[in-house]
Amino acid sequence: MWTFFHKLGSPKWFYAISARLQPWFWALAVLLIVSGSVWGLAYAPADYQQGNSFRIIYVHVPAAFLAQSIFISMAIAAVIFMVWKIKIADMAAKVMAPIGAAMTFVALFSGAVWGMPTWGTWWIWDARLTSMLILLFLYAGVIALRGAFASRDSGSRAASVLAMVGVINIPIIKYSVDWWYTLHQPASFTITSRPAMPADMWWPLVIMVLGFYCFFVALTLMRTRSEILRRESTKHWVRELTRGAR
Repeated sequence: MWTFFHKLGSPKWFYAISARLQPWFWALAVLLIVSGSVWGLAYAPADYQQGNSFRIIYVHVPAAFLAQSIFISMAIAAVIFMVWKIKIADMAAKVMAPIGAAMTFVALFSGAVWGMPTWGTWWIWDARLTSMLILLFLYAGVIALRGAFASRDSGSRAASVLAMVGVINIPIIKYSVDWWYTLHQPASFTITSRPAMPADMWWPLVIMVLGFYCFFVALTLMRTRSEILRRESTKHWVRELTRGAR
């Protein structure tokens, strides 16, 4: 296991293995998102209370899940970078931040669109909504810190510290509906309990969540490969690679 861990930290090895993994994740992402969208938007029955407006769940919930998972991944990468000084972890954390910020914005925007017919308002300072907005600010802070220092290493360390500290917001987001009175509904489904929705509404949601995660992995691999080429441009293997590409 440690051998694999050390290999994963090699930019050259990661660049090679990610080239083989990336097409599979792209294919899975397209297959799952297309099938989940068609099933959820065209064939799933309308909700007995919300009607067809509930269908935004097939975008809102996967985006919200992914927004939180990406920040956790960034925090883990930050720990690996700070403790073991593995460059790949810092590269991955850097490329993940804009993806996480985009998913957080999608979750907030889709939630606002969903909230209007459901709650009668676009926004309310609800505990879940407010903590998700804080997550967006944390993503913005991580991205800004990387460009706020003349030294790339200083920016990486500052961004890593913020990611490790900011991850405390994730359990607040998750348990906000249990800790405080909120308008936001509880979790749509959990691992330990039976879903409240019927199967023909729940399965397309699961498919969409998996599709979003495959999309995230594929995009992260692609962006990390580009970051490797940029940072390792002076290395012999990169020069050979770019020379062969010409």
